[in-house]
Amino acid sequence: MQRGASVPSAAGKEHKSVSGTSFLEDKKHRRPLIGIPAASLEPPPNPGARYFQFSGNYPAALAASGALPVIIPLGLPEEAMREMFERLDGLLLAGGVDIAPEEYGETPHPQLGRVDRLRDATELTLARWALAADLPILGICRGIQSLNVAAGGTLYQDLAAQYPGACRHTYQPAESPWEKPTHQARLAAGSRLAAILGVPELAVNSFHHQAVKQPAPGFTPVAWAEDGVIEGIEDAARQFVIGVQWHPEGMFQTDPLARRLFAAFVAATRTDR
Repeated sequence: MQRGASVPSAAGKEHKSVSGTSFLEDKKHRRPLIGIPAASLEPPPNPGARYFQFSGNYPAALAASGALPVIIPLGLPEEAMREMFERLDGLLLAGGVDIAPEEYGETPHPQLGRVDRLRDATELTLARWALAADLPILGICRGIQSLNVAAGGTLYQDLAAQYPGACRHTYQPAESPWEKPTHQARLAAGSRLAAILGVPELAVNSFHHQAVKQPAPGFTPVAWAEDGVIEGIEDAARQFVIGVQWHPEGMFQTDPLARRLFAAFVAATRTDR
């Protein structure tokens, strides 16, 4: 069958999308499918059952940028998760709670927050598969940390306790709305992130108490807060693997730079590999 031809159903009719086009369109004419691993909802409303949660800002930003977001449940059998992964065009690693320090060879610090081991297992597996397949990845807040750990890097478990001279990085949306910047981030000249954003520095929001400590092999720091905390990493050897410590999805409606980052990510997912 010619690529792009419509598929006859059992009744001899074509399967059409809501827009009236075939589901087997050429990739460049359809929305790329981007997976977002969910987070555990703790405590669950009903004991004995798993419940998941996620912020609607991520799928909203992806959809507005031309992608088709899909939430990936945690704890799937590996073969099911692998089949889902094989259908993805990109992977977005979202914000959330702390990563278990055992995942990067450390013991828990007294200031470690809540961890989500089920999410760690799902997210780190997907990130490693994506790195091996050169699937585009965008990591946000916890996501930059997951990306770094998946590739072999380490984290500060608590900046206030472990990074002398750290400025304030931990805000709550109730005191500082998502769209409100709280500090500047300086970008590395010549980096992919700087090329995408088109500025030497930008104002960012901040909702984290952990950060990248030792970047993973192959990754380069490309953004820093005023105190030197790493705010961005990338692997220039891959087509699109970028992590940022701030929340561009929370600034998507008000900040054109946030929209540029999502647009570049979605554009990368349309590239044939």
